[in-house]
Amino acid sequence: MDESSEKLPASGPNGNDGASPAAEDAGFRVGQRVHAIGNPRRTGTVRYVGEVEGHVGEWVGVDWDDGEGKHDGSVNGVRYFAAAGERSASFVRPKNLSAGISFIEALHLRYRGDSTKEEEDEMYVLSTSNKRVSIQLVGKNKVQEKLKHFEELRGASVSYLGVSFVEPSHEINALVPNLEELDLTGNLLSKWQDIGSLCDALPALGVLNLTNNFMEHDVEELPLLKIIRTLVLNNCGMAWKEVEILKESLPAVEELHLMANKLRTIMPAPSVPVTAFVPGFDNLRLINLEDNCIDSWDEILKLSYLRSLEQLHLNKNKLKHIYYPANHPCPGTPNNYYMQDTSWRPFENLQCLLLGCNEIEDLASIDSLNSFPSLMDIRLSENPIVDPAQGGVPRFVLVARLAKAKILNGSEVSPRERKESEIRYVRLVMAKMQSDDSEEIKQLHPRFAELKALHGIEDEKPSCGISGPQKMASGLLCVTLKCVGASIGEKQPLKKKIPPSTTVGKLKVLCESFFKLKGIQLRLFLQEEGSPLPLLLNDDMAPLMDLGIGREATILVDEES
Repeated sequence: MDESSEKLPASGPNGNDGASPAAEDAGFRVGQRVHAIGNPRRTGTVRYVGEVEGHVGEWVGVDWDDGEGKHDGSVNGVRYFAAAGERSASFVRPKNLSAGISFIEALHLRYRGDSTKEEEDEMYVLSTSNKRVSIQLVGKNKVQEKLKHFEELRGASVSYLGVSFVEPSHEINALVPNLEELDLTGNLLSKWQDIGSLCDALPALGVLNLTNNFMEHDVEELPLLKIIRTLVLNNCGMAWKEVEILKESLPAVEELHLMANKLRTIMPAPSVPVTAFVPGFDNLRLINLEDNCIDSWDEILKLSYLRSLEQLHLNKNKLKHIYYPANHPCPGTPNNYYMQDTSWRPFENLQCLLLGCNEIEDLASIDSLNSFPSLMDIRLSENPIVDPAQGGVPRFVLVARLAKAKILNGSEVSPRERKESEIRYVRLVMAKMQSDDSEEIKQLHPRFAELKALHGIEDEKPSCGISGPQKMASGLLCVTLKCVGASIGEKQPLKKKIPPSTTVGKLKVLCESFFKLKGIQLRLFLQEEGSPLPLLLNDDMAPLMDLGIGREATILVDEES
């Protein structure tokens, strides 16, 4: 039960557990943030203080942030509190917990104290024989000497030092008057009034990182933080209603990071309808909502009238479908609510939209991205729609369908890649087309007619005057075959002309013949410009033309593992 390794004595009349009076006098309270003695990274919240049946003395029930405990708040059938997880809690002696230190103490510890043995142990490189070799930081003493003059400090990090409270503003300002960037990641801060006091003491503070500090839900009135440009509140237990309150104190904020807060909805201020747009945030350029639980695009549309918004990070949510609103007001919102200028378009200045690792599986969502007025940088990786194994489409189809994308999944779309992708895409559609209905084609492939005309691609006409070798040669694909398998050996790449109706399975047979690879099971990959990884051609029955392989392609010949 105890976090320490000492054996617990059974309780008895007038029993004494040996805990120090000073530790018990520390007075841990329910809701308090604490860390394990000797390990400031092992943080948690006090959920119970008192006796535990069957054991003597006072115990503190802690719900650990990392979820690594021993039970759910109940022991031997007795429930003392409800923990967040089935095994995220444990009971700990008060002497094995720390209530933390002050901000100024942390500054002195980080910048005036000597490196701890643990910190020195982390300073190493691995030799060629995989042994640790200690390293000495060049000029380390000079840096430490300089940082003893705190008034020169422009940026400071006191991450994971157990900071739980701050001194009076005048004391902080007298010590670090010129601090511009402050990293408080992984501490024990929870009261917004402490954050307000800290910002009030640092008039030059522009960047504040509060990641992994579990903040109280009751946001106290804060002073006007005119200088804060970047505020990081990742994994702080934030709800959007708290963001709305904070907004009033952050007139200059340009970046707001809200990762891993389990956000599901975006609720505007209580005074406006829940379906209305989020007002304010006049200077906000970037919102990071990654690793949350948002599953409806309607929630995201509430941000569509933030006029300075350029980057929206939505990786690792649960979005299944996205769209650009045909009628500007959000569904259920009174017309022109918060829209004095009706010429303004949703997401008018949005240039970067990160949608990786969601659940998007329809091409209509992809096509809708063309309607965003300024969108150029798009991430769609780790969605079903881009995974060929789940029926998704390869990169060249995405490039062709996304007319304005200049960066896709972190890779630049070069003019050459765009041209080749668009031509391949048109030929793919033409090869699979089963209808001449232009409206039906436009619905399924909105850019098909445009791209066909742009690149001057002619319809395949019945051959009247062309026959024999001339007809065959005009339609052949020119492919470069490269062997990459370890046991295949070093072989020169080959260029071959093959019919577009050649299947993947037939091409494997041809490769066996070309490279004399009898008895080796082959795998073929299509190497595309701009793609970080080659595309596995895993359907032996698929014709090359159905895969969108153009007249110039590179096929990698590998062996089955």
